[in-house]
Amino acid sequence: MHLASVQGTHAAEKWQVFTPPPPMPVADESGLADVNGIRMYYAIYGKGRGNPILLVHGGMGTGDVWGFEVPRLSEHHEVIVADSRGHGRSTRTDAPYTYHMMAEDYVALLDKLKEPKVSLVGWSDGAIIGLDIAMNHPDHLAKLFAHAANVTPDGLNDDPDMTALTAAGARDETEYKRLSPTPDDFSNFKAAIQKLWATEPNYTAADLGKITVPTEIVVGDHDEFILPEHSRYIASAIPGAKLVILKDVSHLAIYQDPDQYIKAVEDFVDGDGASATSASRP
Repeated sequence: MHLASVQGTHAAEKWQVFTPPPPMPVADESGLADVNGIRMYYAIYGKGRGNPILLVHGGMGTGDVWGFEVPRLSEHHEVIVADSRGHGRSTRTDAPYTYHMMAEDYVALLDKLKEPKVSLVGWSDGAIIGLDIAMNHPDHLAKLFAHAANVTPDGLNDDPDMTALTAAGARDETEYKRLSPTPDDFSNFKAAIQKLWATEPNYTAADLGKITVPTEIVVGDHDEFILPEHSRYIASAIPGAKLVILKDVSHLAIYQDPDQYIKAVEDFVDGDGASATSASRP
């Protein structure tokens, strides 16, 4: 599915297009883990391969957003995906959402799966979850690839270009209704997540300065949500972190240029680690 042309007969630019991911491959292992009062869906691909990677999706999405990335990453890595609390196949309680709560769910899941340390690749809300884990459970992370994160609500653009995001948002609702154990509750779920976005996260420079995990702060050069100066601030506040700018993509980089995205992930996960604070990848 591609969007219609944006202006007259001019074709849409890559960063203005949303292409849904292909279906996920068959997992080597999947199930529902009992963690922190919920049942959390997970799936493992390439089980037993080296340098395990945990992929954490964005707000209102599911682990199935990684349909482009999982088949290729799992050729050489064990890849774990999951549905965050209340997203997709996972259940939730009546407790208000917090990023720390969801981060603790992922830590508990890794403990259940006996995965002592992973490289975490987080997108949007998933990147914020990754930052929270890096602050509070650094022993669980080998590296952190934090894509399209904000650390305070004012790091977000309050007037984003919705050209591609509208189509992506429609898919989120369709997938929720298809996968959720409470398929008729999307409006309440959406309201709960939007409240989270309006009030969190609230990490300080001192919080970020405590992160010792090798970290890349990653953002598309046409990201609709994340203010460019905010990404630069996050990278500068984390000791040794590197700022990576993905070219010709928006907040939806995982769909718009999987080749570039997978290369960036593999270069980082399989490389020597982050360095050169606030440098950019050519």
